[in-house]
Amino acid sequence: MQVDGPRIRRQRERSGQGLRAFAATVGISPSHLSRIERGLRAPQPEVLAAIAGGLDCPIEQLEGAPNDERDQHDLALHDDEGTRGPRP
Repeated sequence: MQVDGPRIRRQRERSGQGLRAFAATVGISPSHLSRIERGLRAPQPEVLAAIAGGLDCPIEQLEGAPNDERDQHDLALHDDEGTRGPRP
């Protein structure tokens, strides 16, 4: 299961919970939660369940796009002249 870290962050912020307080509620360190929200780490199933519980939402709501959709989106964002300069 792919987790959408930025979606977790948006939901946490919408709920009015700060990073440190929410991390304490979930039982992980603020730095670990930050890495999850930035998509640098995938949470263990029990941590994901705690995050979903803390956000009062089903785990499925925290899922991201399938890998192929995500890869195509990333390529579209990074394969234009604005980020790499003009093509030879």
